[in-house]
Amino acid sequence: MSRFTIEDTSIEGLQIIQRQPIGDDRGYLERLFCIDELGNLIGSRSIVQINHTMTSKVGTVRGMHYQQPPHAEMKLVSCVRGEIYDVAVDLREGSPTFLHLHGEVLSENNYRTFCIPEGFAHGFQTLTDNCELIYFHTAAYAPDSEAALNALDPLLAIDWPLSITELSLRDKQHAMLDSDFSGLSV
Repeated sequence: MSRFTIEDTSIEGLQIIQRQPIGDDRGYLERLFCIDELGNLIGSRSIVQINHTMTSKVGTVRGMHYQQPPHAEMKLVSCVRGEIYDVAVDLREGSPTFLHLHGEVLSENNYRTFCIPEGFAHGFQTLTDNCELIYFHTAAYAPDSEAALNALDPLLAIDWPLSITELSLRDKQHAMLDSDFSGLSV
C-alpha cells in the first residue's frame, strides 16, 4: 500500500504530495518521507537538511525565499500543526510560467506536502496561531546564495488570505522586482 499520491499543479514541476496516514482509536502513523515511494520525485537528489519552524501569530507572512544556483534546492514543506497558505513563485528563466504562482492550504488535518523544486521562491501566511512546519531540503543552507522576493510586490500580486499581522524587517526590505530580473538559470 502506498503512503503517498502525487498531484501536479498548473505549474510544471510544482507538485503536491498527499500523505496517507494509517490510524485507529489510538491515533495514527504518518510517513513524511520515504525514498522508496518518492524516489522518482526526488530523482538523483538527496535530502540533506530537515528544518522545523514554529510561527506563533495568525496572519504572519514569511517569505518569499530561495537559494540561488549552485545552491538551489528542492523543498518538501509540510504543516504539522495549525494551517497555512503556502505559495511558490516560478523564477525559472525562460519558463512559460515565469513569475506565475501557486498557493496551497497546508494543515495538520489535510496531510499535504508542497514539493517545490529548484528555481522557485517560497513563502507562507499562517491561518492559525502556533503553526509548525517541517521542511526537507535537497541542499544545505548557503548564506551567500540566499535571496528573496518581497512578499508584498505588486508585480507578484499574491492574494494573501488574511490581513498581514507580522512581516519581519528583513522580509519587508527585500527589493521589488523590476524589468531587469530575467529569472534563475537552474
